[in-house]
Amino acid sequence: MAGMKEQQITEEKPLLLEQRGADADMQDKGEEASECPEQLMPPGDWKEHDVETPYGMLHVVIRGAPKGNKPAILTYHDVGLNHKMCFNPFFNNEDMQEITKHFVICHVDAPGQHVGASQFPQGYQYPTMDQLAGMLPTVVQHFGFKSIVGIGVGAGAYILAKFALMFPDMVEGLVLLNIDPNGKGWIDWAASKLSGLTSTIPDTVLPHLFSQEEMVNNTELVQSYRQQITNSINHQNLQLFWNMYNSRRDLEMNRGGTTINAKTLKCPVMLVVGDNAPAEEGVVECNSKLDPTNTTFLKMADSGGLPQLTQPGKLTEAFKYFLQGMGYMPSASMTRLARSRTASLTSAGSVEGSRSRACTNSDGGEGVGAVSQTMEVSC
Repeated sequence: MAGMKEQQITEEKPLLLEQRGADADMQDKGEEASECPEQLMPPGDWKEHDVETPYGMLHVVIRGAPKGNKPAILTYHDVGLNHKMCFNPFFNNEDMQEITKHFVICHVDAPGQHVGASQFPQGYQYPTMDQLAGMLPTVVQHFGFKSIVGIGVGAGAYILAKFALMFPDMVEGLVLLNIDPNGKGWIDWAASKLSGLTSTIPDTVLPHLFSQEEMVNNTELVQSYRQQITNSINHQNLQLFWNMYNSRRDLEMNRGGTTINAKTLKCPVMLVVGDNAPAEEGVVECNSKLDPTNTTFLKMADSGGLPQLTQPGKLTEAFKYFLQGMGYMPSASMTRLARSRTASLTSAGSVEGSRSRACTNSDGGEGVGAVSQTMEVSC
């Protein structure tokens, strides 16, 4: 860790004024995020940074400054995406502004995946998944974050979970969408390699991101993202990230009492997956490995493979509950899920239990209180 403190932020770049103006225009039009996933972040003090870490350079985008002892909200995108493509609809959602005004926001792009990234030279060794997780302490230290609440999708969820296992004191909570804690078997690895030989990288990645129904129906959202992956991300860099993700090992965690010296995530966790999403089986498997006393499992209907794109409002509401359970934002309004609790939740008691847990921990500030089992919610 001492070596990490010597690393320096080498470049800081405010976003262009023209870009901010475009953001404001989009915000005024009130367009739905799911219809325009390529829209830019709303206006604000977003600043781009290139951060040197022990395993290479990271592109990081920051808004705000650390606020007292509050954690930063740190995001990590899925393979095939970058922070804009993965999180703009979620963070552009009107309800999300109630959250973001209370926290510093930190978006991390995996090496070489941000818009305009230079192509890595021939023979470049892409960081392993463990090394990608090992880059994050440098980010936390240099920006002066006390700790983080992580929001990760797919490969980003795996990286943040690995980070929390390696550096548990730096992580207060995790929201993990589409996480697969299992490594690829030889058959899956071979199939992935064969697919890479016969398909373009965008067509290889899309079935990882979207449900089979979305792919079959050839939805506007899928077509939009096929175009964005084609035009916005360097394909050689993406291929390196894709290969490394498919070479990942099992996350070494098991629920307490299931194995000798079992190790699992210590912080509160909210697992999220869409119905019929390609990652559904992996998320269920991850749920079985986590401590049921501080885990919430949220299965979202009509959301496809990427709930943060298709159901940003519902996910925002769930995120508010999650933060309240950790002792933050006790006065935040809760409307969307409360209005639809009869139709949206597995039982009316699920919402009331969530409210009770949030109030208990808002008063005590000790984190998520003990419950008898994982709280599973469908919405």
